Amino acid sequence: MTTTTTAAKLAIHGGPKTKTSPYGTGKRFGESELRHLKEALDQGTLFYAKEGSKKTKAMLQKFASMYGVPHATATSSGTGALHVAIATAQIPPGSEIITAPITDMGTVIGILYQNCVPVFADLQPRTANLDPDDVKRRITPNTRAIIPVHLMGNPAPMDEIMAIAREHKLVVIEDCAQAHRAKYRGRWVGTIGDFGCFSLNDFKQIGAGDGGVVLTKDDASWKLTQLYADKCYYRDGSARNPTFLAPCYRMTELTAAVTLAQLEKVDWICGRRNQYGMRITEGISGLPGILPLQIDPRDTATFWFYMFRVDESALGVSRGEFVKALQAEGIAVSAGYIPTCVYEYEIFTKQQFFPGVTGFPVGSRTQPSRIEYKKGLCPVAEEYLRTCVRLELNEFFTERDIEEIVHAIHKVATWFAENMRR
Repeated sequence: MTTTTTAAKLAIHGGPKTKTSPYGTGKRFGESELRHLKEALDQGTLFYAKEGSKKTKAMLQKFASMYGVPHATATSSGTGALHVAIATAQIPPGSEIITAPITDMGTVIGILYQNCVPVFADLQPRTANLDPDDVKRRITPNTRAIIPVHLMGNPAPMDEIMAIAREHKLVVIEDCAQAHRAKYRGRWVGTIGDFGCFSLNDFKQIGAGDGGVVLTKDDASWKLTQLYADKCYYRDGSARNPTFLAPCYRMTELTAAVTLAQLEKVDWICGRRNQYGMRITEGISGLPGILPLQIDPRDTATFWFYMFRVDESALGVSRGEFVKALQAEGIAVSAGYIPTCVYEYEIFTKQQFFPGVTGFPVGSRTQPSRIEYKKGLCPVAEEYLRTCVRLELNEFFTERDIEEIVHAIHKVATWFAENMRR
């Protein structure tokens, strides 16, 4: 081991902390939300389809207009939005749907509930988005759809994904849960595929506690999404006579009221997050052992959070030690994201998707599936999770906060690279 004294002494070793002031904060909800909520309560009804209800209709009209599409449908969650889109696409039971292995269970719940088979394709090592080449390798005669996940608000490679979909006649459902107001090659994320699904969960760029929205481009799909979100009840005044099985994912007027207020702020919120995320990328590029998130310069990412990877051999230290050193500098940072790829969860490895039933819909006791869910299925994604570092990011942070984050990463990476390299 070589030892130098060029880099500043780390806080974890008794040196001065980089960040001693608190992060900037602000109120997520305020007078606008209160005004819309009061208006909803003053209606005398909180049910979206009752005469006199206005908030859900107004929210959907605004949401669709902001994304330049004709139609939007409200749901009770982002998970519900994805389920509604999958159901509306009328994908036959037993079909395979390709998606990303670093995501929330919400991406795959709708696949399984529609008795379809999740197939996980590997990721690009610097973007954490689907690798189009691996998507191609996973296609079989049973493949019917692709669900790209715009992780962290970084747009997935949609041109390549859409080309694959057109070649194989596949449906594309964009999971935009973390990607409000992100743009791919100048086009809004969520408007490129057949469906765009958004989350209004409390942990997204904008939130109403929970809720979701499905964007659609044609009247037929829009009408079906409305039915699938509301028990196949026709809310046009016709008789209640469901013609197919549909779940209940209705949004209340209260959720829509908060969402309306949040939509007034979404461009400012996402603009700040883009500014801060891009500054971090610029500031930590070229550091030894640091692999910043890769954003195509033609795209606009909106950074639900910021994540980068470390090269432990170049740093001469483990990710865990690196993160502890950053935390000692006063930086809000954690090792990793989700603990494992989704397919490593017990529900997949045991193929126990429904209580008391083994295999179905992936396989059955009489007809085992050819698909196995196990470690090693997507090695790039697994390595990404093993080496990634998550930074908290918030629109209420100050520019000083961002510069201190950048400075701390510089300080820690430089010290380890100079003092721990063998």
